[in-house]
Amino acid sequence: MTGPSDVIAFDPRGVVETGPMALAARAGSLDGLRLGVLDNTKWNANRLLRQTVGRLQKETSFAAVNYYRKKSFSKDADPALIETIAANSDIVLTAIGD
Repeated sequence: MTGPSDVIAFDPRGVVETGPMALAARAGSLDGLRLGVLDNTKWNANRLLRQTVGRLQKETSFAAVNYYRKKSFSKDADPALIETIAANSDIVLTAIGD
């Protein structure tokens, strides 16, 4: 006979192993900044992001707008991609669009 203490269950919560981090300082203006745009490959994400960038560009003069794409919406972005985005962007825009 099996009792409650004999049952092994998977705990889906996982373990977060990180310390507290301070938020980055907020930019006073977007003008002159390099905008990174990360498409997560959801069906409508690219459309949503491009329309948002188009509206932002009506009011803002970005130094550059660089587009990046994850391999899959269900996976984390590759660390090398994150490093590239961080090195080439002052601010980043991403979205989920179904």
